[in-house]
Formats: sequence, C-alpha cells, structure tokens
Amino acid sequence: MSMSVRRVRSSFRGSLRKYTSGESMRKPRRHFQWIYRDNEWRIAYDDGDEVSLMYAKFERLPMRDFGAEVRATMDVDQFLIQAVLLLDVQETSLEGIVDRMLHKVLDGREHLATISEAKEALFTHEQVHLLSRTIQGTYVREGGGFDYDQSWICAVCALPSLQKRHVAVARLKHPANMGRTSHEVRFFILVLTPSKEKGTKNALETGRTFATIFADMDFRQKLLEVHSEAEFKNVLLKHAQDLAAEQSNPANRFANHDADIEFPPARRRRKRKCIIGQGLYDDIRRRLAHYVSDYIDGVVGHRTIYKTVSTIFFLYFACLLPTIAFGALNDTNTAGKIDVRKSIISQTIGGLTFALFGGQPLVILMTTAPLSLYIKVIYNICEDFQLDFYAMYACVGLWNTFFLVLFALFDASKLMKWCTRSTEEIFALFISIAFVVDAGRDIYKNFQENYYHKNCSRSFNVSELSQLVNNSSLLPQLLNESGLLRHLQHTGCQRENSLLFLLLMLGTVWLAVSLYNFNKTPYLQASKREILADCALPVAVIVLSCLGAFLFREVKTDGFHFNEAAEFQRGRVEELGWIPAVAACGLGFALSLLFFMDQNISAAMVNNPCNKLKKGAAYHMDLFVVGILNGFLSLYGLPWMHGVLPHSPLHVRGMADVEERVDQGHVYEIIVRVRETRLTGVVSHILIGLSIFLLPYPLGYIPTAVLDGLFLYMAITSLNGNQMFERITLLFMEQAAYPPNHYIRRCPQRKIHAFTICQVVQLAVMCFFGFAPWPYVKMVFPVIILLLLPLRHKVVTLFIDQKYLEALDGEHQ
Repeated sequence: MSMSVRRVRSSFRGSLRKYTSGESMRKPRRHFQWIYRDNEWRIAYDDGDEVSLMYAKFERLPMRDFGAEVRATMDVDQFLIQAVLLLDVQETSLEGIVDRMLHKVLDGREHLATISEAKEALFTHEQVHLLSRTIQGTYVREGGGFDYDQSWICAVCALPSLQKRHVAVARLKHPANMGRTSHEVRFFILVLTPSKEKGTKNALETGRTFATIFADMDFRQKLLEVHSEAEFKNVLLKHAQDLAAEQSNPANRFANHDADIEFPPARRRRKRKCIIGQGLYDDIRRRLAHYVSDYIDGVVGHRTIYKTVSTIFFLYFACLLPTIAFGALNDTNTAGKIDVRKSIISQTIGGLTFALFGGQPLVILMTTAPLSLYIKVIYNICEDFQLDFYAMYACVGLWNTFFLVLFALFDASKLMKWCTRSTEEIFALFISIAFVVDAGRDIYKNFQENYYHKNCSRSFNVSELSQLVNNSSLLPQLLNESGLLRHLQHTGCQRENSLLFLLLMLGTVWLAVSLYNFNKTPYLQASKREILADCALPVAVIVLSCLGAFLFREVKTDGFHFNEAAEFQRGRVEELGWIPAVAACGLGFALSLLFFMDQNISAAMVNNPCNKLKKGAAYHMDLFVVGILNGFLSLYGLPWMHGVLPHSPLHVRGMADVEERVDQGHVYEIIVRVRETRLTGVVSHILIGLSIFLLPYPLGYIPTAVLDGLFLYMAITSLNGNQMFERITLLFMEQAAYPPNHYIRRCPQRKIHAFTICQVVQLAVMCFFGFAPWPYVKMVFPVIILLLLPLRHKVVTLFIDQKYLEALDGEHQ
C-alpha cells in the first residue's frame, strides 16, 4: 500500500490572510516546485510542506509456539542473562524513548556510529519519526470488531554493523503516543539483530517471541505492578514457563481450527444419572472450588486492598440510600406495615446471605421499584377483601420461592441463552428511566405541595396587611430574622423548600458525576484522580447532606418517615382460606417471572465476557439461593429482593483494573482483570446492618432530594457502555462524528437505525406497563419482560438480516 506523506515546516499554517470581497471565499493557490534531496525527488510547497511517498504493508504474523519451538525459550533465557530493562521511563516522545534505549543497549559494546545507523533503520523518515517495522497485537471479535492493542509495541530492525542480538524492554511511567495505532503505549520492546543472522534468530523471529509473551493482557498487568528488575525477570520467566506448559498440553492442541474451545469454567464434567438439579449441582461443584479464593482475592494483589475498601464504601451508600428510599415508599403504600427499619434489616440479611452463599458474589441484591409496586398491589387486595396482610404477603412469597426452586432444579436459566445483548440493554435502559421517573415524581410532588401551593398565589389585601401590622403580638415575630419565614410556613407557602430540593438533587448528581469522570481530567496525579472517582458517590452524598442540614438549616427539608418500634411477626399462612391461597399462587407465579428475568439479566451483565471473569457463572445456584432467601423474608414481612441494575455491573467496575484505548480520536476503556471476591458484599452489608443504630439520626439528616440525586447518578452512570443508548444518540448526530464501532463498519446506516427503532418500541411497551397509573396493569410487567425473548428472535429478524444482527446484537464487544 502506498501513500503520500506531507511534512509541515511552518509552525502555524492557519495564518490570517486578507482578501478582497470578491476573493474572500476563494481558496488561495499554493505554489510548488520539484526538488531533489537525499537521493530522491519531492514536491515542495511555498508554505513549507513537502510531499513524498511511503510504502506500508500489513501482514498477519502467527504467534510463537512455546511448546514446540525450542528457540522461543532460548530467546527468553538469553534476554534474562543479558537483560536490558528500563522501568518507569519518564520520556513521552518516541524519539526520546528510542534514543535512551539505544544508548542503554549499545553503550560500551558497539561503536557510537551504530546508534545513528539504528535510528535510520528504525524510522521511516528523517524528520517524521514513524517506526518502519513493528509488531503489534490485534483483537478480532466474533461480531466483526477489529482493534489494535495499543498498550505495547515491538520495534525490530537488522543492522549490518552489529555482532550479536540485543533486546531491550522499557516500561513507561506514563502512556505515550507512538502513532495512529499506538496512542496509549506502556511497554516498548526494541529488537536489534545482525543483518546476517540465521533465519530462526533474525529480527522478526526474535520480535515474534517477545510479542507473543506481551500479547497476554494479564501478564502486562502484572508487569505494571512490579517494583524492581528482579521481579520483572521473575514474572517474565514464570509466564514463559507457563506458556510453554500450556501449549505443550495435547488437550490444548486442535487439529481443526474450527473446534469448539472450552474454557476452564465451562468444561463439561461427568454428568450424573439424575437430570433434575444437574445445573445446580454443577454450579455448586464449580464455585465450591473457588470459595476460599473468593476471600483471599479481596486482600492479595497490587492495590487490591484499596479497591476492596473503596468498593465497600461505594456499596454501602449505593445500597443503603435506595433501601431507605424504597422503605419510605413501602411505608406509605402499606400504612407502616413495611417501613424503613424493616427494609434495612431485609437488605442486611439478604445481601449478607447472598454474599456468603451465592454463586456469583459480584451480583448485588436489593429491593426495587417493581417489587414495591407488587407489595402495594398485595396490600390493596388485602384491604379490599379484608385479608391479613402479613399472611397474604407470606403466602405469595412462599409460592414465589416454590417456583424459583423449581426453575433452579429444572435448569430453567438455560433459557437465558436466548437473552441477547439487546434484551439486556433494553432492560438496563428501562431501569435508568425508572430511576429518573422516581426522582421526577418526588420533584413534582414537592413543587405541588410547596411552590405551587394555593396560598403562594394568593395576595394579601389591605385589611389583612393592616391586621398583621396592628397585631402587637405578631409584629415583633415578623420583624425578627426568621419570623416571616415561619409565618409563611404556617400558611403552606414554602417556595424556598422546592428551590432547595432542586438545588440539592442537581448538586448531588453534578458532584457525583463530575468526580466519577475525574479520571478523564488532567488535574492532580493519576492515583489521586482514581481515588476521587472511586469515592464519587459517598463524597457527593455527605457534602450535599451537610449543606442541606447545616448551611440551609432555616429551610425545612423533607426527610423519610421513621417508626421507633417496628412490628415483627410471622405471617399466619395457615389462617388463609383456599381461595386466597389460590390467588396467592397466581400472584406468586407472576412474581417468580419477575425474579427469574431480573436476577438472570443482572447476573448475565456481571458475567459479561468483557468483564473477563475467571471463576465461572452460577445462574442456577444464584436462583436457588434467591428463592430460599425470599421465602424466609416473606414469612416475617420483610421486603423481597433480587439482583439489581446498575449496582451489580458497577460493583464489577469498582473491583476492576481498566485500560484506556484510543480509536480515531474516541477514547474508551476495557477491563483488564476483576478481583472476584465476597469480602466487599459481606463487609458492606455488615455496615448496613450497623446503620440501624444511626436511625433516626444522623441518617435523618439525609434529605429526600439527595436520595433522588443518587437515583439520577445511578441512571447516568449505567448508560456507560450501553450500545442501545449510543445508537439512539446516532439518530441526532452528524454522520462524520459517528464513532468507529464494529457495527458502524459492518452495517448500513438504515439497518442500524431500524434495529434501534425496534429496541425503542420494545422499551416503550415496557415503560407503558411499568409506569402505568393502574396497579393491576403493572402486574403484567413480568410477562412483558419474558416476551422480549421471542420478540427478539421471531419479530426483529423479519426487519433485520441475520448477518447484520450478528454485528448489532452478537457477543459483547
């Protein structure tokens, strides 16, 4: 492939030029001439640009076989003997990095003229420093996505003056930009070989050895964490040995390249004769092998303790505050039968139980808005038919447990293989909308009660004003600092309350989102930016709660209702008649569908291949534990709970190490590894349980507006990585600004928009049944969620070809 290269000499090409009115819109003509320089012809323009030709060739390079090729291990051994390592290199320019490495490699052993010769061989142009021969990793995904691994690059060259091979590795202190496909380089490998070196030891073969080693993302993450050259060598040697052992294993060698690859968590085991409970048995057996490591992985490793502590505090606030909000909602819907105290106790029991015994501990269990709605429907039924609420609630919950246990025993979660990425994203976007709707309802209610109160629009007439002035007992109170404010409060007009509500809510979401994205700013050091980003939610809640409680203490703010003495009693299911029991069976089955879909979708988003989890999923085990847990909660009138969004994916993100990549100016992050531990869930829910002693104060100082700000923060942060939301934004975006996603490259624009419209229609149907003002209509909501599966595979395929669906809705990219 040939291309023209233009070199810019002038420092600023956009200088101002004055044109006449007739020539102002006409592009000025540039003059050029042919020149002969450095034994080649070039085009030189009068503004300093030069045009020459460059030849580029891209070739697929097979990875080195450490199991079969002896030379691979010998290359590593020789490098360890004559290691040239540069750790935490401060230089950020390509020229500076190469110059330092060449002086380190050739100083004292080769003639200084070789350094100049090496630069000429390494770079394609004298003035423009572009590497001529490089090896770099690429990603080719099942859905058609293609990307360069921009965190490392290997440069190779052969020099006639060299007597032996040299290999140098530099770990950069800060990511460096080394070209179009290398924007975030952290490791630079330099290979220099003699020109007459034999084929198995030439520059390309030696570079292929080290490129194969550095292609492993986990290995590079370990190298980033070492502190000395000795540790670096040990990690490199161990990885080479492990790679040789793995590639030497006959089970890992496939005669057919199309053979199905089974990763360790998914390897088939010897099946038992009994089919019932097979999936549950496999889940328990697989997860039991990792149970001890589930705790060790929360404390061992570079920056693991910091990640664990920050995630514990995030989960504490992210779970406690919505629990208080939904507890207050349940308190209103059930006339105090399920209140804030019970909600906190339920969250503690459920979260702690699942963190200890659940199959996938990264999934977070909580009560949700649809569950609060279900509780309200049950309460209304009990009021209409004079039934005991606790008995009916327990009966519905036990039926729900019965169906969930059946689903787990008969491997019903296997149906989730039909749940594609689009279904998960529709549900995730619905949850975000639900958070926004909850916050919007509170704003509307507050403004109706305060800002638009009827007394606010009523003007005082002359007689009323004269009565106030002539009232000797009232006049001094009105003239002091807060007397007039109290008087207006008694009349019901409290517009300042609504304005403060709006200020605290928007202030919470603004501060939290700003700190969450602080990693993308150039301020402070990278470690400090990460600390602020990880603590975004706790900091925002504490700061805005203090502002509302102390700085604006004269303004009345709405808090949640709290019962000093909570009533705990077992639901007397045996006292229900057979007709209510049958009705409870129907309610329990519909509720089990909601549990089945919500729990499995939350678990599927946690087990997303992009998260690179290694211990395997446990859908059947999770469903079984959730079923038994909610049966216990039902008996004692505690709120139900299941896996929730976006808390579960955010929990994964909190325990992850991420790597930034740049593609055509678009910056995105990929997860390198995740610390799969139970400690975060266990400790955070112990703290939530201890928070029962913080009622009513200081938890009472948290205004409702801050809770709504938390909901908005959850809604905004959960949009990150949601391709459905990205495609919706494409409808309002100029085509030239489209990101270089894999589906943009593979699908026509009209097909992308058609698929997006199909998703939006499904989302609109979910919103209609989820937010309908009629409670009994909302009970159809679980069935609507279940219908998303056949809609995707039977209806959407009528409008979108399968080859486009593979790109738009294939494996997670």
